[in-house]
Amino acid sequence: METRIADLRYKEVISVEDGSRYGYVGDMEIDLDSGQVRALVVPGRRRFFGLLGREEDHYIPWDAVRRFGEDIILVEDHRPRRSPRRGYLE
Repeated sequence: METRIADLRYKEVISVEDGSRYGYVGDMEIDLDSGQVRALVVPGRRRFFGLLGREEDHYIPWDAVRRFGEDIILVEDHRPRRSPRRGYLE
């Protein structure tokens, strides 16, 4: 199966362990030195129809991704890490 990065935005991220839904992929974290994907970024849910902003983004480590389907991505990590602080660089 071939896919493009843009196609990942239409795939829903679901936990293999308990079936919980995290949402749809919004972005990816990529290591520019090696060109490898570090994490999938799932935007936080909207609060009160978006009027009160959003929850924090979820960063799902690439090693937690178990399987890509036609419309879903199965991940093993049941607690994705929260977004890093702004301006944080490793």
